[in-house]
Amino acid sequence: MDPEYFKSHEMGWGTLGTVRPFSNFHPDRDVMEIQTALEKKDAVTLVRILTNRTNAQRQEIAKTFREMMQKDLSAGVKKALAGDLEILLLELLMPPLEHEAYRLQQAMAGIGTDEETLLEILCTRSGTKLQEISAVYKQLYRTDLEKELKGETSGDFTKLVLALLNKQNIAGGVQRDIEALSASLSGKKADSGPWIDILTSRDSDHLNKVLMGLELEIGQMVEQALEKKFTGDFQLGLQVLVQCIQSPDVYLAKKLTTTKTPILQSIMVSHSEEDLLCIRAAYLKLTGISLYTALQKQFKGDHLQALLAICRSED
Repeated sequence: MDPEYFKSHEMGWGTLGTVRPFSNFHPDRDVMEIQTALEKKDAVTLVRILTNRTNAQRQEIAKTFREMMQKDLSAGVKKALAGDLEILLLELLMPPLEHEAYRLQQAMAGIGTDEETLLEILCTRSGTKLQEISAVYKQLYRTDLEKELKGETSGDFTKLVLALLNKQNIAGGVQRDIEALSASLSGKKADSGPWIDILTSRDSDHLNKVLMGLELEIGQMVEQALEKKFTGDFQLGLQVLVQCIQSPDVYLAKKLTTTKTPILQSIMVSHSEEDLLCIRAAYLKLTGISLYTALQKQFKGDHLQALLAICRSED
């Protein structure tokens, strides 16, 4: 790990992220080192620099690289590296909103849809953040995110996904919401409407009270009720949403235990400056081993070193 990180440790405190500002930051110096590393295909140097800078600092490096070298840094990384490490460093070079837009686009590209990734982003991001991501999506892909989501989904799942994209914060009565959700489960066929309306338009404190009250009312866990009453993608959507309301950290930690490499590294990049410390703590509680140790069992070489640098330390 870069010794400069320890000097910057205090400077970045107050964040629950693992990647903090590099204190002795000179983008022109970084650019010279990166250019040499690209020529030599020296992954060690590229990993050391790019994982030890915040996203804002990486944007500064990319801008300086363009000015000094008259070339695009991402294009240079593509030429010099391959495989998962190349993708990881390219994701680190994307501004945060662009990275989330890219992940949504990838989840809908090609045959089939990666519903889990769509739900992960839609359920863990605020309404304001999702509107910002939508605007960047339109700029990057010249198409409307809402339109794309409609085309990739169907039925009640479409309604849920669009309500999440446009989520609001409307005041409601806890007891009234409990009764509405309870009534929606009582018929032969459950009514999806109240679940979509209530779960996408209240804050998480309110919804946690509602879900706890609902479990007392119906005498079973919400997860079990959803499994009995709903099916398919809509059931999956509600289950993910409920988990994210109850604890987004636990939900994301669970994803890290079961997911494929591209999604694991995308989640780590997305949360590296926000709340990866919380996800690490949830991971340890959930699995009994630290994320730092788990990564060492699953990956190797420069790719492992890059992931460990983002994870940052043992728990």
